[in-house]
Amino acid sequence: MTLTVGAARHGSGRGRREVPGELSARVPAEQRGPGRGRDDVRLLVSRGTEAAHHAFRELPGLLRAGDLLVVNTSPTLAAAVDGRIGSTRVVVHFSTRGDDGRWAVELRDPDGRGTTRARAGGPAGTEVRLAGGARLTAQEPLSPGSGRLWWARVSPAGAVPGLLREHGRPIRYSYTERDQPLSVYQTVFALPSPDGSGSAEMPSAARPFTAGLVAELAGRGVLFAPVILHTGVASAEVHEPPYPERFVVPRASARLINDVRGGAGRPAAGRVIAVGTTAVRAVESAAGADGVVRARAGWTDLVVTPARGVRVVDGLLTGLHEPEASHLLMLEAVAGRAAVDRGYEAALDGRYLWHEFGDVHLLLPEERADAEHCSGNQQ
Repeated sequence: MTLTVGAARHGSGRGRREVPGELSARVPAEQRGPGRGRDDVRLLVSRGTEAAHHAFRELPGLLRAGDLLVVNTSPTLAAAVDGRIGSTRVVVHFSTRGDDGRWAVELRDPDGRGTTRARAGGPAGTEVRLAGGARLTAQEPLSPGSGRLWWARVSPAGAVPGLLREHGRPIRYSYTERDQPLSVYQTVFALPSPDGSGSAEMPSAARPFTAGLVAELAGRGVLFAPVILHTGVASAEVHEPPYPERFVVPRASARLINDVRGGAGRPAAGRVIAVGTTAVRAVESAAGADGVVRARAGWTDLVVTPARGVRVVDGLLTGLHEPEASHLLMLEAVAGRAAVDRGYEAALDGRYLWHEFGDVHLLLPEERADAEHCSGNQQ
């Protein structure tokens, strides 16, 4: 697989540079050699257009007491289930549970190598026989003109959580080497949902965190604010803007974020750093025009772009994204286009690994000589 970084998109006129296929992370870090752990990934740190190379385990020394990490606690679902349309084998990716009990789903063709390739969804009335005797009926496109994602009803009603537990497996894309157990796709922050909801794809920026690293960060005075955003499927073949996703910003997290940000004559106590683009979408969806975060729960259709900007987030820890991905616009909203371009050039020059099992990128604001809290967190 060849990716193209910096390809023109959305009329941006960006230059282009190709990424060799071998930079796709094909297995998790802990499977790349004996004695390795999840946190055996590299960490590219961008402060404005200055880029520096670190190991992820150095993160505690790069943050400060009072900094706040916003983390997504959505669990990853075993969202891929085998089925048949007549005699034709298909794979159903369960993406998002609707308020009316239907699910947004993507139908894909098995490719004979353990992964899948795109296929058109629908038409309305298409019935898929699923493992365990459940049946899925496609009803209407998720959005007008969309052929990929469809609203579908599964019978018996309420069967999906059990279906995924018993017959599902994590969604896997072709750049990975083999299937992995669901535990590989859970982050240390994941919490089970009472209604069985979760993310179709792993909130992967948090994957390198371990319990030990979280404890070390907390011991150094770094704070954590949990939020929830259940991610839907992002097909590898298309680069659509994100569609509406369910999110929750709890009251306690909203209060903590506002306390760290300061305001109304109070100085900022630290920086608000989102762990993953999902955390950015959740917290920015809960921020008013005044920059105050309020407890919210529901659906968000917010697309964070440079034109919209960010109201709350000062920094972002994220994976390395494909050039056409809308996520890059979010990165530019947080750090600016020049910083993102420079960071991606450094990632390519440094042979960083892409995708959910790959290396990570910390985008921080430029340091000001007169900034408060300018002391590092080194011990």
